[in-house]
Amino acid sequence: MKPWFGLFAALIGLMIFSPSAHAAGPCNIGQAGATQTVAIDRSGRTMLIHLPAGFNLAKPAPLIFLLHGSGGTGEKMLASSGLAEAADRHGFIVAAPDAGIPIDQGFVWNIPGVPTVTGRIPGHGDADDVAYLTGAIDYLADQGCVDDSRIYATGLSGGGRMASWLGCVAADRFAAIAPVVGLRAGNPRKDRPEEPDPATCRPSRPMPVIAFAGDADTTNPIQGGGAGYWSYTMHAAEQRWAQLNGCTQVRDTRWIADKVYEEGYAACRDGADVVGRITAGGGHSWVADNDALWAFFAARSRPQR
Repeated sequence: MKPWFGLFAALIGLMIFSPSAHAAGPCNIGQAGATQTVAIDRSGRTMLIHLPAGFNLAKPAPLIFLLHGSGGTGEKMLASSGLAEAADRHGFIVAAPDAGIPIDQGFVWNIPGVPTVTGRIPGHGDADDVAYLTGAIDYLADQGCVDDSRIYATGLSGGGRMASWLGCVAADRFAAIAPVVGLRAGNPRKDRPEEPDPATCRPSRPMPVIAFAGDADTTNPIQGGGAGYWSYTMHAAEQRWAQLNGCTQVRDTRWIADKVYEEGYAACRDGADVVGRITAGGGHSWVADNDALWAFFAARSRPQR
């Protein structure tokens, strides 16, 4: 046998038998139909993960990150949102992490340049929540648990603002976002806070958005105002996402259920529609219709990198 042939065969053997060349094995992070605490690789942090009832350990599933509000926890958010029950109906995984900045009995998300509910702007010493969440995607995909082309983010209030931020800065990792009483499209402009600052939201691709809100919310009012991290209206956020997504059609506002109306934009690039669902009389709470949220997500996947 010629020497070069032996070297060639050895290289082929490495390609075939190297662990890094193997497809991810069956998901083994927990039990189907149950919620478990999962350590995320080397991050030093854990998150609650609910595997849906009937989950096939050999088949990666879609994943929704459920992000708690300011001062909350992933555990409380999972219990109050009802999203685990929707996961059991529809077959997606829910991950409910804690944010990286501790306050009182809970946590707040690190959105650079934006003050938290404490009034403090996160600094360089605070945990990088974007890196943590995208690292969790990598880890769960490597474990054979999730389909990394079908990763989504939703969240309540501060968690909705964090989901919006992920749409701005991690569009290459998320297929769609669904902020609940928290839709943003970048930070408020410093000189004109009634407008979103275009420099702070530059997604790498069109980002489908469905947002849920209540028109009686006094914490994050859809009419704008409120705290320094809020300021501009929900309509301004929708319009900015429509610009970013290249939408060319304004949706007719229509009632879709008792006390719920829908607005937004269509004919967007890559099907990245922008939809707002507003509950008349709804306040600062989980006003999302979980089945409608999932239907929007289920119709969308991220193009392969």
